Amino acid sequence: MATKRDYYEVLGVSKSASADELKKAYRKLAMQYHPDRNPDNKEATEKFKEVCEAYEVLSDTDKRQRYDQYGHDGMKSAFGPGGFDFGRDFTHSGDFQDLFENIFGGGFGDIFGGGGGRRRARNPNAAQRGDDLRFDLEIDFEEALFGSEREVDLTVSDTCETCGGSGAATGSSREPCRQCGGHGFVVVGGGFIQMRQTCPVCNGEGTIIRNPCKKCAGSGRVKAPRHIALRIPKGVETGSRLRLTGKGESGLRGGPAGDLYVVLHVREHDIFQRQDDDLVCTVHVSPVTAALGGDIDIPTPDGHARIKLPAGTPNGKVFRLRDKGMPSLNGGCGDLHARIEIEVPTHLSSKQKRSLEEFAAQSTLDNYPDTAKLNKAVNTFFARRDALRKHTSK
Repeated sequence: MATKRDYYEVLGVSKSASADELKKAYRKLAMQYHPDRNPDNKEATEKFKEVCEAYEVLSDTDKRQRYDQYGHDGMKSAFGPGGFDFGRDFTHSGDFQDLFENIFGGGFGDIFGGGGGRRRARNPNAAQRGDDLRFDLEIDFEEALFGSEREVDLTVSDTCETCGGSGAATGSSREPCRQCGGHGFVVVGGGFIQMRQTCPVCNGEGTIIRNPCKKCAGSGRVKAPRHIALRIPKGVETGSRLRLTGKGESGLRGGPAGDLYVVLHVREHDIFQRQDDDLVCTVHVSPVTAALGGDIDIPTPDGHARIKLPAGTPNGKVFRLRDKGMPSLNGGCGDLHARIEIEVPTHLSSKQKRSLEEFAAQSTLDNYPDTAKLNKAVNTFFARRDALRKHTSK
């Protein structure tokens, strides 16, 4: 008979390991050697049993104390004359369930084919809610700005009127599945490891249809067109979702319909660009207007707003018009930011060119303070450069 390894060695921990250290080591090794991760690997199965046995002893205060004092001999009375039996003596089903529930989709009882699992077979006669649907809708910028009403047409799964959603032909009904006995699952595997799997015959329904409805082919639903009126509120933006309760796919066996989510996509605009609840627009002015000043019109959602442009307004100057932006879904309104852009005239006539040449001849750097400032900085830069070159050449 092979000599049993030390339990601490099996888990790879020290004799002073805490409960948390024991659990962490156990979870890692149990995941590594679990038979369903190592099919047809007897060595992995034996190591898995060994890990579980070690954890069963060391995680129990009394058993650990007895093991530390008497070793494996002290465990004979704890497990009986036949020694450790996984199916009988492993009591930490909670730890085991936490470890494997995400892998197998069920509880501890599901893995071992027992009745203690939390997942139960689905009631084949229970009502089932319909699926939610998503519909992407592209709208104009004006619709987002002022709100609108739309009508959309889509195709959804609706309850079959012929069979009333049962899926069975007239005069017939669903029958219990013989493969799973109406449970919706079958137990597979052998030895101490067994698992529940969805029944391959009824797909987990627990029932089958011998004589399916010809119109829906047994599904209980048929594709049908649906016309939906939609109200788009002011202030929506790309990514906004409108939820229409009960406008999704029909439920099964009298279950409620799902919801319809309309996801909006707002087209770009030629005048306005949106920044949160603010709007930005560009207003072109002539060099003469920028230099002399004057009244200019700013486009806003409410119409033109006239502002007085100060003399000497630079290119890129931004004017803020409060409460002239985008309506907010939470109430209120953003601002409008009008950016001035000086437009250089083109297609000049001979007379216009002569006038500009006369103006240029009469102009000095006093008329262009920014140019004068730049020229001064450039001259200073070159002077410092030349001084450094002269100094380093000596």
